[in-house]
Amino acid sequence: MGCRVRAAKSDLLRLVVIEGSIAPDPHGRLPGRGASLHPDLACLELAERRRAFPRAFRLPGPLDVSALRHWFESQQDGL
Repeated sequence: MGCRVRAAKSDLLRLVVIEGSIAPDPHGRLPGRGASLHPDLACLELAERRRAFPRAFRLPGPLDVSALRHWFESQQDGL
C-alpha cells in the first residue's frame, strides 16, 4: 500500500480499522477489511503521504495512525 512493491503475504503486516483508528494485526485474525503494508516505518510514512489508507479501507475521511506508528516504533526499538 505504501511503496506498492509486491511481496509475499507472510512478508507483509495486515492492518485493520477499529473505531476510526488503524491497528496492526500481526496474526491476521481481527475481523474487518484488511490492508497490507511492509513492516517498515518508511513504508508507513509513504502511505500517509499518499493518503492511501482511506482508499485501501474504503472509508471516508482521515484515519488515526498513532497506534500503528507506536507499534512500528516499538518494533524498531526491539531490534
